[in-house]
Amino acid sequence: MGVGITGVTHWSIPVRDLDEAEQFYGEVLGLKHLGRLGNNEMTCFTVAEHKILLCKQPIQHLKDEEIKVHHSFVVSAESLVAAAKMFKETGVPVVDLVYRRKGFFTGRELYFYDPSGNKIELRDPTWKEGMPEPTYDEVVAS
Repeated sequence: MGVGITGVTHWSIPVRDLDEAEQFYGEVLGLKHLGRLGNNEMTCFTVAEHKILLCKQPIQHLKDEEIKVHHSFVVSAESLVAAAKMFKETGVPVVDLVYRRKGFFTGRELYFYDPSGNKIELRDPTWKEGMPEPTYDEVVAS
């Protein structure tokens, strides 16, 4: 039965530095910046019909294998390759390139960290089982 939710207002991502986060999410990832909220401790971005709040707060540091929470964005196959190359050139820390054959979210997934240490995923849903599976280094070199 539930409470009757009809949509999502926004999702929030914790960040340690709003200026740094605005540059990364706006200039590197290409999300549209809507502006800071009145308290100047949060800034809002939009992508498609989704609003994302970047909220200034202390960041908890975990080991890679402990981090399960992440935020995923859909991209084209070409955009994933371009992002991988840009990340290599600019030093964005890449965690893994995964080819997910089964499950709810299939496709090619590039995992990396934003400047605050949040794990982010770029997902290319056009990749299907049986297609080539180049390594991250091979994608960057293509």
